[in-house]
Amino acid sequence: MPSSPLHNLLNPVCRFAAILCGWGLLGLSVLTCVEIVGRKFFGFSLNGIDEVGGYALAISTAFGFALALVRRAHTRVDLLLVSLPPKAQAVLNAAAAVVLAVFAAFMAERGYAVLSESLEFRSVSNSPLQVPMWLPQGLWFVGLVLFAAVAAALAVDAVRRLLRGEARRMNALYGPPTVLEEIKEELGTELPDMNRRAAQ
Repeated sequence: MPSSPLHNLLNPVCRFAAILCGWGLLGLSVLTCVEIVGRKFFGFSLNGIDEVGGYALAISTAFGFALALVRRAHTRVDLLLVSLPPKAQAVLNAAAAVVLAVFAAFMAERGYAVLSESLEFRSVSNSPLQVPMWLPQGLWFVGLVLFAAVAAALAVDAVRRLLRGEARRMNALYGPPTVLEEIKEELGTELPDMNRRAAQ
């Protein structure tokens, strides 16, 4: 996967956050198993597992956005893009980066609005757990802020490279992954024969 100093800086931060979320989901899986076994064989239940699962899903998704962006894992429809010359591709890729950054900032702003309202009214969940809503919403908001910050940094870098005329490099960093890149990513190895054929 092509990288740059900015990507090398952002990737470990996003990866660390994603790993923490992964451990959280693993812990949730353990609690779910305990819930199932407890209900089946011992007649007890851990109240609120489904509620905690909803919080965990929202938080891990928010943090996952940033890692997916750094690693170009978001789904993009490139049917028209691949048929354009490199400079036109660069313009569209830069535009996509800017639009995504604006959307990520909007998501973070809306997340802040939800969090501030919960803090103002001291909202708690409508469940036996009575969870103060600022706790899960605060973590969710941090994930959205990380996504917005990463999207903004990458958008600035994309526009800078576009203005400097680095069309091919910019496309490699911010365009959709090629088929060869996706195969290499899945296999974790070089494909010299396929690369040679693609170059012919």
